[in-house]
Amino acid sequence: MKVKEAMNNEVITISPYTQPLEAFEKMYKHGVRRLFVLNDENEPMGVVSYTDLIGVLGTIKPGPQEAEDVTISEIMVEDVITIAANDGIEDAANLMLRADISGLLVLEDDKPVGVITKTDICRMVAAELLVPS
Repeated sequence: MKVKEAMNNEVITISPYTQPLEAFEKMYKHGVRRLFVLNDENEPMGVVSYTDLIGVLGTIKPGPQEAEDVTISEIMVEDVITIAANDGIEDAANLMLRADISGLLVLEDDKPVGVITKTDICRMVAAELLVPS
């Protein structure tokens, strides 16, 4: 089975200039635990997780150093691990396990087209196991 058959087609993204609170609100609104950071050419340049945001938001104190002084570009992880839409599910699972991450940005022609997570793979496996032959 190919990644494109199990991925979520909705890619929730933000710009590197986004402020942490705005990113957190976007995560909450869309029910996701990671946001991919795209540059002005719609190319992946980073990823920020729920845990990253909680860590930063918990350290910002009211006063001169407000949340507005921090942008996602300062806290994102720059090493975005991606996979091609036509790659196999096994490749996605192996990449996630080796990198100890829970989701991959899916690319087609070097542009984001989806996201695949460990949960997506578990759902697919469960569906395969529960469907009688």
